[in-house]
Amino acid sequence: MTYFDTLARSYVDVDTSKGVDTEQFLEATEGLVKLFDLLGSAAFSVVQNDMNGNIKKIRERYLSNPTANNTLEELMKNESPEKKRVATEGLLWLTSLDNPTEELNASFTKSYEQTLRKHHSIVIRPVFGLAMKACPYRKDFYEKIGVLDEDGLAQMRAWLEALENIISIIQNVFKANPAYIKGM
Repeated sequence: MTYFDTLARSYVDVDTSKGVDTEQFLEATEGLVKLFDLLGSAAFSVVQNDMNGNIKKIRERYLSNPTANNTLEELMKNESPEKKRVATEGLLWLTSLDNPTEELNASFTKSYEQTLRKHHSIVIRPVFGLAMKACPYRKDFYEKIGVLDEDGLAQMRAWLEALENIISIIQNVFKANPAYIKGM
């Protein structure tokens, strides 16, 4: 059994036909947060807390009007006229991934440097740096998540492709609507 078999919802199962379904995205992202438990280091708790905080921001906005915020695109559009775009900011941070083919510590570090670092205090930055150093090598990571054969590899690739597709959709919305993230 792989990590992907344990998920309540996989990114593969997130409906993107009319926009990225907000509730399904949040469920899948909660599963992603649990992935850090498998890395075996308490250093990732700060990363998990940050991600959970961003999930909470999006969920609160979604729950304020589930019909109007049923897709991430609608949620961002509805929040855009507001001075503080809390859920949009959370989504920006959650979808700031870099090259998934690099070693994990390099990819995570690069993503952190390009996105979140400027928002963290001098006290928090070293904690994230420690977490990045605690990343296992890709080969060891695959073992921890149960990807031991071609079936597991295919399952992981499908999950990753679905995640990358969602990230691409959201990043394209940000590119097409720079006002959504202005000042963040």
